[in-house]
Amino acid sequence: MVDTPTADNPREPDISHENPAQKKEWFGHPNQLARLFTTEMWERFGYYGMRALLTLYLTKHFVLGDRASTGLYGGYTALVYLTPLVGGLIADQYLGSKRSVRFGAIMMAIGYLTLAFGGQPSKPVAVIDGQRYAVQVDNFNDSPTSSPNEARFVVMPSGERLAIHGNDDGSIDLLRADKSVERHIAKGGMTDDSEKSPLMITILLIALSTISVGNGFFKPNISTMVGALYADGDRRRDAGFTIFYMGINLGSILGQFFCPILADWLGWWAGFSLAGLGMLVSYALITFDGGRLAGYGETPEREGGDKALVIYGGAILAIPLFYFLFTNLMNAPEPPAGSGFVGYLMSLSLMGKLLFGTFLLGVPAILVWSYAKGSKQEFQMMVAAMVLITFNVVFWTLFEQAGSSLTLFADRNTDLHVIGNFSLTAPQTQNFNPLAIVVLAPLLSILWGALAKRNLEPSIPVKFGLALMGVGAGFLFLVFGSQFAGPDFKVAVWWLAGLYVIHSVAELMISPVGLSMITKLSIARIVGMMMGVWFLSISVAQYFAGVVAQFASVETVGGQVTNLKVSLETYTATFTTIAWVAIGAGVLLLLLSWPLKKLMHGVK
Repeated sequence: MVDTPTADNPREPDISHENPAQKKEWFGHPNQLARLFTTEMWERFGYYGMRALLTLYLTKHFVLGDRASTGLYGGYTALVYLTPLVGGLIADQYLGSKRSVRFGAIMMAIGYLTLAFGGQPSKPVAVIDGQRYAVQVDNFNDSPTSSPNEARFVVMPSGERLAIHGNDDGSIDLLRADKSVERHIAKGGMTDDSEKSPLMITILLIALSTISVGNGFFKPNISTMVGALYADGDRRRDAGFTIFYMGINLGSILGQFFCPILADWLGWWAGFSLAGLGMLVSYALITFDGGRLAGYGETPEREGGDKALVIYGGAILAIPLFYFLFTNLMNAPEPPAGSGFVGYLMSLSLMGKLLFGTFLLGVPAILVWSYAKGSKQEFQMMVAAMVLITFNVVFWTLFEQAGSSLTLFADRNTDLHVIGNFSLTAPQTQNFNPLAIVVLAPLLSILWGALAKRNLEPSIPVKFGLALMGVGAGFLFLVFGSQFAGPDFKVAVWWLAGLYVIHSVAELMISPVGLSMITKLSIARIVGMMMGVWFLSISVAQYFAGVVAQFASVETVGGQVTNLKVSLETYTATFTTIAWVAIGAGVLLLLLSWPLKKLMHGVK
């Protein structure tokens, strides 16, 4: 007998007003998660594909030198983490998440495609005792990202080409074709320069500025839309974000693999164009959704009408501001010798002063407010949060060498041969991190669950301390491997892979719990501000990661090191220092873990 629903028989609800598409599921989750998963995957494809190439592009194509290149890279990634603070606020108050993601996607696509217009490579120049000589580059396999066969020659007025040989004491010999020494140059007697196109440099910085603006609109709001798929109390939320996080890693792996391949096959322009194509796919997925995302991330209703055009115009006007910050960063002077910490701070670029100053003043100011306005327990929890945020800066400053100093190390002092005739390129080595995350994340989750059942799971401060020590252990692993470098002063790629695996374990100890920790420890009235401080701490760390990478700068001519032995020694010395700083910070935090645990009042 068919049970027909009537007014007196309400056992079956009236569903005539509901959208059947919203009832469909994808692996037990709302169907819309699949669309947001792929949108984020393609955005990460573009971001990480571009990031894998950026430092090498700056050192090899634009011949900016190690110091300017790693500093510019650090400034760019700092803005990538800072702009979402503004983008998230604008979406909440005016645009809505969906329109913010669309606008961010198209801006980032424009930025990536603009990077492709790099023009002809800058012409490297060697300045010897005040006289400028052209430097000719031979690239025997036409692999612009990382060719072991590249060679640089100083071209004399007679037209003779002299090979550049750096000596262990820092001096340089210019060699004839028969390897005899034509000229000996004392240490410091030859410096690296290049003839750059001001127009191409301008295009480069405009592209980075455009990407930074677009990222601010895209990054925070795609995650907000994922959260909106689940009702309060829906236990699927954490699992949904885990699936979403897998999309991030999948996009990262694909981007860092294929963009360098295209850059090597066809040129830098092709690698950046592929990143731009990935971003356009992301834009298409969020824009032409066929109604799948209707009702999610919509524009909030406000008095005064739609302000979208004003916001878009203001965002575009921010590009010249970022351009100014980048130019100021590139022209920042080196700190005077013996100037101390104050002198070092004064030599920072305007971006560095603003980031560091805001963090240095903001943290104690919030604590003072918490003491005055909060209860004793709230103040103590805020103190614990600020201590952990400060150590978070240290972690990411040292961890984020992947795109700068470690990529240059991969290019210069790593044997990239894997097996048979297969070799990686320097930018592709960054893929060891997301691959390790994909493999290790489930295992670490199982471990924490098993320990929690026995009341043995480490506290948040202990996890932070172990993460810092893990960063140090990764660098020490690579330094240990450098002892087995071949006669070409190159380390087997597996030592670099080992560093990334160890760093991935460290990342999994600190990254997933950070945001959760902030929401639990913060006073409810300022939890949004504390989230901003958390992202500010990562932004500060990204900037200073570029500064730390500058300490690993080595002498180059046209983007090629003059002495691989000195290069290896410089990198290992810097990485050793980084390692012991990280381990020392980790030990200190472990010692502080017991008093911090008391200040946290049971927060886990």
